[in-house]
Amino acid sequence: MQKFEWTGRWITPCEDMGDICPVFRKKWTAQKNITRAVAYLTALGVYEASLNGKPVGEEVLSPGWTVYRKRLQYQEYDITKLLQEENCLTVTVGRGWFRSPMPGWMDFEEKTLRYNQKAALLVEIHLYYEDGTKRILSSDETWECAESPVRFSEIYDGEHYDATFTPAYSLRAKILEWPYDILIPQEGEKILEQERIKAKRIFVTPAGETVVDFGQEVTGYVEFSLEARKGEEVRFLHGEMLDSKGNFYNENYRSAKAEIIYICRDGRQSWHPHLTFFGFRYLKLEAYPTHPKPEQFTAIAVHSDMRRTGNFRCGLELVNQLYSNIIWGQKGNFLDVPTDCPQRDERLGWTGDAQVFVKAASYNYDVERFFRKWLRDLKADQRPDGAVGQVIPDYIAHEQPSAAWGDAAVICPWQIYQTYGNEEVLKEQFSSMKAWVDYITASTASERLWTGGVHFGDWLGLDAAPGSYKGASREDFIASAFYIHSTELLIKAGHILGEDINFYEQLLQKLRKTFQETFTDCRTQTEYILAIWFSLTEQPQKAADDLATMILADGCRMRTGFVGTPYLLHVLSKYGYTELAYTLLLREEYPSWLYSVKKGATTVWEHWDGIMENGEFWSKDMNSFNHYAYGAVADWLYEQAAGIQIPEGHPGFSKVLIEPKPDQRLGWLEASIQTRNGLVKSSWKYQENKIRYEIHVDMPAEIRIAEQCWQAEPGDYIFWS
Repeated sequence: MQKFEWTGRWITPCEDMGDICPVFRKKWTAQKNITRAVAYLTALGVYEASLNGKPVGEEVLSPGWTVYRKRLQYQEYDITKLLQEENCLTVTVGRGWFRSPMPGWMDFEEKTLRYNQKAALLVEIHLYYEDGTKRILSSDETWECAESPVRFSEIYDGEHYDATFTPAYSLRAKILEWPYDILIPQEGEKILEQERIKAKRIFVTPAGETVVDFGQEVTGYVEFSLEARKGEEVRFLHGEMLDSKGNFYNENYRSAKAEIIYICRDGRQSWHPHLTFFGFRYLKLEAYPTHPKPEQFTAIAVHSDMRRTGNFRCGLELVNQLYSNIIWGQKGNFLDVPTDCPQRDERLGWTGDAQVFVKAASYNYDVERFFRKWLRDLKADQRPDGAVGQVIPDYIAHEQPSAAWGDAAVICPWQIYQTYGNEEVLKEQFSSMKAWVDYITASTASERLWTGGVHFGDWLGLDAAPGSYKGASREDFIASAFYIHSTELLIKAGHILGEDINFYEQLLQKLRKTFQETFTDCRTQTEYILAIWFSLTEQPQKAADDLATMILADGCRMRTGFVGTPYLLHVLSKYGYTELAYTLLLREEYPSWLYSVKKGATTVWEHWDGIMENGEFWSKDMNSFNHYAYGAVADWLYEQAAGIQIPEGHPGFSKVLIEPKPDQRLGWLEASIQTRNGLVKSSWKYQENKIRYEIHVDMPAEIRIAEQCWQAEPGDYIFWS
């Protein structure tokens, strides 16, 4: 799709409609035989477009979410088959991410300005005639507009729809002065309706509430069908959980109402919202005209259209459920932007969450296009001094950057390059990567360390002091460790691109030396993990031994948070403690990955004990039950349990190293990744205390099993018992 010069004008309603979503209309006559017709659309908000009563495309929530001040996507639709002699295009525009009051828990001027922006639409329709001529229909003052049946639609609070309302089209649009140079063709994956999940049951809670349960946490919306009379109302709320008494619960949504109100017309009807989305498993029916039945409700999962590339199964159903939870967590939070959660008054592109999960994400799905689009937004939103916001798009730009969050500017493009082998992502992001490292160098309070900033630390670390969200690891330790890590990755990228990185090579040597002179000991699990994984200790094996001793002395319990957890099992496996890594993975008591599974989780939780052992909730303030960060453990399942690894110097799996690390407690394991260079499968199974391996590769491979090594060629199968 090529960028082009727009002849269309931005149009907005000539009267303020408040929270009501405007609908724009254009009618025209075909005039001559048309061989092809293309529509180009975008909006300030999200739009839904129909031609002659049929959707112009399969996408939803277009034009998606970007750094709107600098980058606004437009979509291209082939509408040839929808044309008639007499044609009518209608486009409804909701608030979407553009004009919703995000984030919900803060009040500041930019948020207010965002909410008060006008809805606007930009359209061009290109008609190609059989005689070789062309006609362009562009949005301008001749377009009609009206109040739509969507009486309210917003990201956090939901959607209200009046099926009895008919737009009057008594108004004309007016021109809105808005930039055109920010417009870009669609860069990210399309946002589509992906799966349909029937309600599992409808029941009455002890509090007398009527609740619909889909049996799975979903990001998207609900379609319902019923027979009703004109004016009757359907009203329901969304929720993730039931409380300890079995009652509907959504206090953790905080200020987000997550509400649907639908005014029925006469007769049989089906409907779902079109301009917003929710994260939910349960519905609380507050008004429903008839006796509800499960077959009347379908949850529609919505996310970016990513191709599934990774698969994993093993002999323990709890681990399989954990893997399923990770997959659903990724689907639910990869809706155009890698968000922290899909349900509460947040849903922001937190950079820290993205960088800890990017490797697992890139094995589970093909996310190259998804991340490259988001990284372009990160670069566009990077501050003049090189600082990277806590979230991208940066809707809280007044907040200070944090170590391990801003480092997404370096870690994410490097991992996307590693998984897919495409140097273009490094070329596009190198200046951004460099600017982030330069920002740290210029802003630190201590030369050759990163001190003096305001950081999230080891966020939600289990060794946190009472009342704190931050783990006990020293913030200067974490910040300095990530400073070194990002500098090292910048150097690697520079070598690949042929950039002059002599300054950074000298800087890296000084940073390591100063770090080792300053931090002469490790005091927490996370400090040990970072010192080992980022090669900051001269005695990594001794440090790993000490880490293992610390974990064992604490009853085989992890104490890590967002920063330490993604690397924990990798460190243990690399330095001879794979059995302990499996013990942590398979632990069912709190704290553990399987604790939430045993509590009935269908996605990954924000807190290890989002539901505590006594059945009460950790809090209502910050307690998401669909938060993918701890799902980063999936990359250990692929790389260590299954043994599928990218060897140094072979990005994109141009060659693969397969070195499985089995454990009899799993019984058996099967894993595969569809890479850019072919499919790799690794499986093992215990039979009568013996292990049988089966490995298949579609690219050159080195296979290591029990100190034996094979060089495999594309298409080879390796069987070994």
